[in-house]
Amino acid sequence: MAEQVRAIRTRQAILSAAAKVFEEHGYQAATISQILTEAGVTKGALYFHFQSKDDLAQGVLGEQDQRILVPERATKVQEIVDMVMLHAYRLQTDPMVRAGVRLTMDQLAQGLDRSGPFVRWAEVVTVTLRKAQEQGELLPHVVPEETADVIVGTFAGIQSMSQAVCDYRDLAARTSALVRHLLPSIAVSSVLASLDLAEPRGAAVYAEALKAADALELAAAG
Repeated sequence: MAEQVRAIRTRQAILSAAAKVFEEHGYQAATISQILTEAGVTKGALYFHFQSKDDLAQGVLGEQDQRILVPERATKVQEIVDMVMLHAYRLQTDPMVRAGVRLTMDQLAQGLDRSGPFVRWAEVVTVTLRKAQEQGELLPHVVPEETADVIVGTFAGIQSMSQAVCDYRDLAARTSALVRHLLPSIAVSSVLASLDLAEPRGAAVYAEALKAADALELAAAG
């Protein structure tokens, strides 16, 4: 058991180090040597968990999907808002998420499959939009797959602009503005009136999601 815990901690230390190096240098310039130095582990320990730099990058990309999930909402459009606002908050506060987004947006990362986060997020948003459609929350013209791509793509642009302009400091405000502009073309008026689109929404959803994740882990351990 102790060895298993140690292996999990070593893997997390390596991923955290890789995230820091990828964010600072980009995928192409980052080296295994830099990651080893940052993590403070042996080459053998690193290769036990990850086979290559590409494998490390995919590990970082996958980490942003783990553990922190938006709680289910009765109004599915609010659930989509919460996904976007939560991701914006995590970009401001979580180095692993920032590194994952840096990798996803890195057009110089030759040979790295950067499609995963876009595809996974679009799939989740599509499923949620379909549920919203079944509940009568969407306007008649909405095609869930198309709208999901628009939501994911426009947020990618907003976060990239915020990173370039002020290192994400205004991302909550930009994200709030994005959903305020986008949702009237998607949701019926009665749903729009009920939504919380305020800038602090991401932090509130994060606290709620973290509490739920902690409760699940305690239940699993108990």
